Amino acid sequence: MPALSLWRREVVRFYRNISRVVGVVASPLIFWIVIGAGFGSSFRNTPTGNNYLHFFFPGALMMIVLFTSIFAMMSLIEDRNEGFLLSVLVAPVHRSVIVLGKVLGGTTLATMQGVLFLVIAPLLGIHFGLVQFLLVVLDIFLVSFSLTALGFIIAWPMDSTSGFHAIINLFLIPLWLLSGSLFPVSSASPWMAFVMRLNPLTYGTDALRGLLFPGVGSSEFPLARSLTVLVVFTIILFSLAFVVANRRSTKPAA
Repeated sequence: MPALSLWRREVVRFYRNISRVVGVVASPLIFWIVIGAGFGSSFRNTPTGNNYLHFFFPGALMMIVLFTSIFAMMSLIEDRNEGFLLSVLVAPVHRSVIVLGKVLGGTTLATMQGVLFLVIAPLLGIHFGLVQFLLVVLDIFLVSFSLTALGFIIAWPMDSTSGFHAIINLFLIPLWLLSGSLFPVSSASPWMAFVMRLNPLTYGTDALRGLLFPGVGSSEFPLARSLTVLVVFTIILFSLAFVVANRRSTKPAA
């Protein structure tokens, strides 16, 4: 199956680049430790208790998923410049297969990286059962899938990785900062809280926090609502990725 081949290629290519793997995991880990420890004295009363490192843990995990998902689609630009994408486009397969294979590949990478970060959860006293774990994985998968589709939409018409970086930064920082990763929606100003509620990543972060810290009032939205928003967001972006791939012609390498 062509989509499966493209999926496998994305995963193998990523894990062959050790420096890229280390960078994706190490950067959020450093952010989590430095920001969590630095802001710990400033945020005494958080929805997860008095420990800000606990509150910030889901935000750091979301950062890993965000960076891995979107930057995984840089391979689309590299494939174009190397001529591989052109060879796939002239093959007797529908472009939807390309979208599915590439997006699934990036989603798998981001989900695996996010789940890997959960290994340190027990060190913080965070424990969860099988059902909780499966819901956490589902939450991470939906966020990864939607963000990978977003990265695909942005990368498809581009032929420069530097241009991709410039455009993607317009999405990365606002999406993450206004997702409830650093501060809860309830403590934000009215206009900012309104913007945060429009950000689909807010519901992914909130669901993750509620699953990791159940029974302490850490979740601001019902889990069913958060997952529904993520599913709708995923369907919309994946559909847009199909539209973009079928309407835009790719440029051959110069």
